Amino acid sequence: MEALRQYLPILDWGRRYNSASFTEDGVAAVIVAIMLIPQSLAYALLAGLPAEMGLYASIFGLLAYGLFGTSTSLSVGPVAVVSLMTAAALERVAGTGSAEYISAAYTLAFLCGAMLLLLGVFRLGFLTNFLSHPVIAAFITASALIIAAGQLQHLLGISAGGHNLLDVVLGLGREITHTNFYTLFIGALALLLIVLMRVGLKPLLMKIGMSSRNASLIVKGGPVIAVIITALITYLMRLDEKGLALVGDIPRGMPGIVIPGLSRELIAELFWPAVLISIVSFVESISVGETLANRRRQRINPDQELVGLGMSNVAVSVTGGFPITGGFSRSIVNFDAGAATPAAGIFTAILIGLVTVFLTPLIYWLPRATLAATIIVAVMSLVDFSLFRQSWNYSRADFIAMMATLVLTLIIGVEVGIAAGVLASVLISLYKTSKPHVAIVGRVPGTEHFRNIDRHRVQTFENILSIRIDESLYFANTRYLEELIYEKVSHYPKVKNVILMCTAVNKIDMSALETLFQINRTLSDLGIKLHVSEVKGPVMDRLQRTDFFTRLTGNCYLTQNQAVEDLRDDCMPLSGL
Repeated sequence: MEALRQYLPILDWGRRYNSASFTEDGVAAVIVAIMLIPQSLAYALLAGLPAEMGLYASIFGLLAYGLFGTSTSLSVGPVAVVSLMTAAALERVAGTGSAEYISAAYTLAFLCGAMLLLLGVFRLGFLTNFLSHPVIAAFITASALIIAAGQLQHLLGISAGGHNLLDVVLGLGREITHTNFYTLFIGALALLLIVLMRVGLKPLLMKIGMSSRNASLIVKGGPVIAVIITALITYLMRLDEKGLALVGDIPRGMPGIVIPGLSRELIAELFWPAVLISIVSFVESISVGETLANRRRQRINPDQELVGLGMSNVAVSVTGGFPITGGFSRSIVNFDAGAATPAAGIFTAILIGLVTVFLTPLIYWLPRATLAATIIVAVMSLVDFSLFRQSWNYSRADFIAMMATLVLTLIIGVEVGIAAGVLASVLISLYKTSKPHVAIVGRVPGTEHFRNIDRHRVQTFENILSIRIDESLYFANTRYLEELIYEKVSHYPKVKNVILMCTAVNKIDMSALETLFQINRTLSDLGIKLHVSEVKGPVMDRLQRTDFFTRLTGNCYLTQNQAVEDLRDDCMPLSGL
């Protein structure tokens, strides 16, 4: 039963569910559903799919996550970046809007779900740690710019597609003379309404006595008000007869069960896009989930989150959806509205399901320009250039990786951009650890503390060279350490003892062990003994299973101060450096 509860968290929190939780979840569900319905429609169109698929993806994704997820606030469904990546992947295998294109969307969702599920079952969530936050931020910023630019065609009533910024801008330039001014009017009105409600409505509501929290929740529903107003204007003025594109007929009712196509050729075409979408999905989802959980002093299980997200994608793949993940904006709304358990997502799914069954005829008059305005406002909040300035000041390596990701995403496309980001993250990690920080240290007078001689006035001894290694030792950095030790020894001709201070060394692999043997032999030939100090327990256990200590010319000391006291041979200390 315990194992089953581990994979079905609902069996745990469901036992404690009560009327208070029901009320809190119900209120949150109503607010999130109001926000999620237009978003779901918009993101399906962004992915090049029928609008109703956004509703299906939200319904069944939320239901599955409610059973398998661990976050009380995360709200899963279609999101802008993943929808853009979905469109880029599907256009490789079929024409946009074709039956093959739609069928491939089911397959893509299934592959993403299967990958995420396997990562969760085998507890491999740690792998996402290799994708750095700055690189992800750069990718999301670039994707948001591409999405916003791509939606301008729907505000202008022209056709100017493309999955990189260059193609979109060139397309807009070619077609802008064919702008439909009725479409521009509706799009600009929707954009203005949403922005005004975001900027000016909250202070107004607070002036009339509404709490900040309630005012914020009403402001989040701004796109719904824009939807209602622009749909009414479109209907009353019959702007569809003047060239304004509408969402049109949406099938009423729930979808049937579909079987994703799993042919070898289709899987081969979609495999790597699915890998990249899965990475972005999990990183975005876990970032949002952990942030909101921390605010309530709660914890979520990253590996179980992989299972929950994987099952959500598998569920939508067989019910007419496309890849989904946890959305930032709707999860924040869910959190602010007071969602107490994952049941809030289940209730949201039920409300969206009711709209899908009974109210889809009302969506007919919804202008696509309004959905484009909704997307533009939503994604522009993801654009963040401040991190570029911070990375320039803090880490040039991170800045270069961010710029590479940004530029490649904007100029070539999202798949190349995120692939470059993954590669850059790995290379940065290898680069940083391949040249570990190593310091010559001395004793702070009157204490047993040792500090960098370049930063502090410390006491050193002419026959001792104390070197502190601030990184684990492995195949990529041992050559650097070896050369550095030889260089330092050449600068101190009276040194008879080299002490490696291993305070920060958490691991020594076989390559590093062989290098230490080589350093030991070389120093011995020079009449210098090699010693180690402050070796951590797990590292010591491994070294004791080898002949390291029998071959070591020097000793292993518990503390650096003990080593210095034992080896200084009554030498007069050198002056503080």
